[in-house]
Amino acid sequence: MNFNKWLLVAAMAFLLAGNTACSRSFVGGAAVGAGGAGAAYEYQNKKALDDLEADLKAGRITQEEYLRRKAEIQKRSLIY
Repeated sequence: MNFNKWLLVAAMAFLLAGNTACSRSFVGGAAVGAGGAGAAYEYQNKKALDDLEADLKAGRITQEEYLRRKAEIQKRSLIY
């Protein structure tokens, strides 16, 4: 599923780049912008996993809740 999301984003970026008369500055800027957005999204996922682990260690959630929520985070992440 995650691969399909990235494929869709890449296809949309490719189509948008084609509508700018092949402007290198636009393509480069779009790539940097997409990379920054992806990095920020993955940072949020990393923080959520760290917070989740802290909650488990502190006894605020059960192991079952930890595994359920961890699976949700991993489902929406490309790295974790």
